[in-house]
Amino acid sequence: MNFYYALACGVMALHALFILWVIFGAILTRCRPLLRWLHIASLVWGISIEVLPYWSCPLTLAENWLQLRAGVTPYQGGFLLHYLDMFVYPNVPPVLLTVAAVVVGIVNIGIYGQRFRRRGSLGW
Repeated sequence: MNFYYALACGVMALHALFILWVIFGAILTRCRPLLRWLHIASLVWGISIEVLPYWSCPLTLAENWLQLRAGVTPYQGGFLLHYLDMFVYPNVPPVLLTVAAVVVGIVNIGIYGQRFRRRGSLGW
C-alpha cells in the first residue's frame, strides 16, 4: 500500500466520522454550546452540499485526488452514493440519498428547535 492510498483511506475515515457527526451530533451537544453551534454549522454545510449540485465536498475532492495519486481510479459522484451503493444498497437512486440526507438534517434542526422552545433563550 502506498502513501497516497493510506492518506486517501484516512480521509475516507474522516469523511465517515463527519457524516456520523452530522447525523448524531445533536445527541452529543446537550449543554455544550460550542459543540451545538459547530453541529448546527455542520448541518447547514451538509444540507448545502447535498442540495446544491455545483458545490463539492472538500473531503470528497481530497479523497479523489489522493486516490488518483495512488493509481486508483477515483469514484464519481458523492461519498454517500459511492459507499452506500458499494456496501449497503446497490443502485440506490441519488435523489433518494439527497432526500434522506436533508430529512436527517431537518430532524436535527427540529431537535434544536424543541430545545430552544423549552428553554426559551439562547442558553439552550
